Amino acid sequence: MITNKNDVVKRLTNVFRDVFDDDSIVISESTTSADIEDWDSIEHINLVGAVEDEFGLRFKMKEVSGMKNVGEMINIICERGRK
Repeated sequence: MITNKNDVVKRLTNVFRDVFDDDSIVISESTTSADIEDWDSIEHINLVGAVEDEFGLRFKMKEVSGMKNVGEMINIICERGRK
């Protein structure tokens, strides 16, 4: 069960670092694709898949296309974690 945003951020940070192969990445709720050099449309697909695997959930297409920042991703993960 996912109850703590800080735990989600820690786990997401590890996912981002793995996907982008960059241990210096630090994410926050305001992080966007513009903040990470290699975050393009292909890497976005890889990232979404890795996040889904990490948290055992599947994003809906409208969620993926509507996410404006990492904070929105965190909120979805936390909401689904309560179900």
